[in-house]
This record gives sequence, C-alpha cells and structure tokens, in this order.
Amino acid sequence: MTVSGKLEITIKINELPAIASTDKNGWITFYLDCDGRIFTATLKPKVFKKLQDAQSGFPMWVATIAGKLGKATEDGFILDEPNIQVFEKKSKEAKPAEVA
Repeated sequence: MTVSGKLEITIKINELPAIASTDKNGWITFYLDCDGRIFTATLKPKVFKKLQDAQSGFPMWVATIAGKLGKATEDGFILDEPNIQVFEKKSKEAKPAEVA
C-alpha cells in the first residue's frame, strides 16, 4: 500500500536571475542552476517584480522560489506553479566584548 504525498521544490537564491526571455503576455522565464540541474521558472511580471524590488531595496536579501516538480527537460526540470517569497537579510551584529 502506498501513501499519497505532494512533491514541492523550494529553491533559495540571493541574486537577481538574468532574464532569459519575456513572452507576448509579459511573463518572464529564467533558469536556476541547482547543483547541475537546471530548473526553468516562468513568472508573471508582478511576481518577478518582488525580486527586482529586493535587489534595489535591500542591501542583502534571500528569496525562496517554491513550486511543483514539472516535466523533465534535457538538463533539468520545469518548475510548475512557482511562487516567490523575499526576505531581507540582516547582518549579524558582533556581540559586545565583556568587561572584566
């Protein structure tokens, strides 16, 4: 007997991906290299803008791109139904030296 599950992929990035192409509806397709596997993601312009805003608005940031594992490609997979969350990274403050 098997138990049904749901497979989701989460990819973390901290730099703006190079735009590979924009289709006639304005959707943006870019590629993510994850340990040699290339994931192809296609986002609405409004969703991609989250990454652009992070790049221009935060000194350090990290984004998670989550989606379903799609069809296999020659060198990786398509990321179906991708969604993005962006977080500002705060630099860790050094602990003050203790006074003896």
